[in-house]
Amino acid sequence: MDEKTKLLEIKDLKKHFNIKGGGFRNKQTVKAVDGVSLHIFKGETLGLVGESGCGKTTLGRTIIRLYEPTSGSIIYDGKPIYDSEQKIAEKMLPYRRRMQIIFQDPSASLDPRMTVGEIVGEALDIHKLYQGKADRNDKIKNLLKAVGLNTEHANRFPHEFSGGQQQRIGIARALAVEPEFIVCDEPISALDVSIQSQVVNMLEDLQEERGLTYLFIAHDISVVRHISNRIGVMYLGNVVELAESFEIYKNPIHPYTKTLMSAVPIPDPEVTRSRERLILEGDIPSPINPPSGCKFHTRCPYAMDCCKEEVPEFKEYASGHYAACHLLDR
Repeated sequence: MDEKTKLLEIKDLKKHFNIKGGGFRNKQTVKAVDGVSLHIFKGETLGLVGESGCGKTTLGRTIIRLYEPTSGSIIYDGKPIYDSEQKIAEKMLPYRRRMQIIFQDPSASLDPRMTVGEIVGEALDIHKLYQGKADRNDKIKNLLKAVGLNTEHANRFPHEFSGGQQQRIGIARALAVEPEFIVCDEPISALDVSIQSQVVNMLEDLQEERGLTYLFIAHDISVVRHISNRIGVMYLGNVVELAESFEIYKNPIHPYTKTLMSAVPIPDPEVTRSRERLILEGDIPSPINPPSGCKFHTRCPYAMDCCKEEVPEFKEYASGHYAACHLLDR
């Protein structure tokens, strides 16, 4: 992995959704992604974790512009493909070959009226990536083999497959255009535990074979730790900590990350009994009306007065270890 080459960089990226008010209510705004800055190196896997509703999926879809950003900038391979200040919004069709996504729910993302061959071959048709019908069929068969499916599966419909097989079809579809960067949006959360490891191992093999770069979104920190080179932790639309995978697992410095790590089960009864378990109280606040200052202060056991008023700066506290917390500046 070439850590000196940035494939993707986002700066102060925001995605807000406007909600129409009903009755006497005014129009409201959901701040799903509220100013995220990070970069991803070529060939690496950046894991993204956080509670449901924190904006992980929205961030992934906004990066590849399935959702148009509200503001900020997206730089891909050194070229800005979106910049709200400079009024840059490149047409995305050429970049669809380079940036793809694997969706969380395979059954919902596959057209039930199309055969597997039609689903996988659709991208080949759009980008004209074959020469003749025979070449098209060969490419589809090779893609199915690459994800562990049989070539005769091309003539079947999605409902004839298990959840794990459906996800493999989704992966084959993403690989059809030979992308460089793939957003893996919780690709294993809907699968049985026995199938999850197979899919994760397959994604790692495909990354090594094809030189892929991943943004891997998931809830399970153990899985993210296994597959990721670096891990980012999201809370209510913001990244609150970012570091190397081993570093964030061994030495989390943000209070929210510490609570997430304390919930990870350890297969050692003695260690489990002796370690401190941090429990968050209350629910995650609404992104329609987020708390002032540090958004985590309403649930943080170490919250200070300044946390309620000032937004903490996301900055580097150790080599490659970033966080946003007033407590770290004391």
